[in-house]
Amino acid sequence: MPDNQNNKREANNQIESMGEGLLTLGQTIRSFIEFIGESTAASWECLCHPKKIRKRDLLISLNSCGADGFPITLLICLAMGVILGYQGALQMHKFGADRFLPMVVGCTIVRELGPMMVAIVATGRCGSAFAAEIATMKLSEELDALKTMGIRPVRYIFVPKLFAMLLMLPLLTVAGDMVGMFGGYMIGNLECGLTADVYLRLTREGVRIGYFFEGIIKSFVYAVLITQVGCWCGMQTGKDAIAVGRSTTSAVVFGILAVIISDSVMAKIIADLSQL
Repeated sequence: MPDNQNNKREANNQIESMGEGLLTLGQTIRSFIEFIGESTAASWECLCHPKKIRKRDLLISLNSCGADGFPITLLICLAMGVILGYQGALQMHKFGADRFLPMVVGCTIVRELGPMMVAIVATGRCGSAFAAEIATMKLSEELDALKTMGIRPVRYIFVPKLFAMLLMLPLLTVAGDMVGMFGGYMIGNLECGLTADVYLRLTREGVRIGYFFEGIIKSFVYAVLITQVGCWCGMQTGKDAIAVGRSTTSAVVFGILAVIISDSVMAKIIADLSQL
């Protein structure tokens, strides 16, 4: 009998844990949807009335999202192009297909890896910074002070960061694409003996101008997701001592997850549209 009672207790505890987990998940999803609605309304309001945008905060966000992350973004994209070029040249040289290296490197970087790597770097830099900033403001009760003064925190904090990301991330993506293809050219020149003229001509043949627009469209989507997730994680910060670190970590993890999932969805949509 005691064993049966213990088994029933364990089963009840497991059911209760599952219920609590599902309830927490539902509350989290509801909170995120509410934040999306509120941030969308605030962004539309600022678009219709540009004077409501805080110019100083916008300039600060432009600097932190763009200029501060420019060197590390270019360095990572250059390394990515070098690695991709080296691995491609190593395999293609065996079959005498060196002339396809510029096309493979260019298409891969422009359509997929370039926008994604720039977005991941932005998530690690900007998404975590957004979460840490808002979490600190919440712990110091600055958000409550804004509400007391009749200022909506979402419009005050979120909108400048969103507009800055929408402006800077596509520019960083284009710059990263160029540097990544240059890294592929260095390997093509060293390993396959492709001159600059030949490499450029083959790149033009294989990389269409529409591929650049695909990457730019993706970068706009990534900018919205990174800002949404980073600011929302900051808003969800608790009151304990490790709350800021937890929010920062969540912003990076969920931001990268959102970028990867959205890239998969957009890749499927673009592939279907290209077949029409």
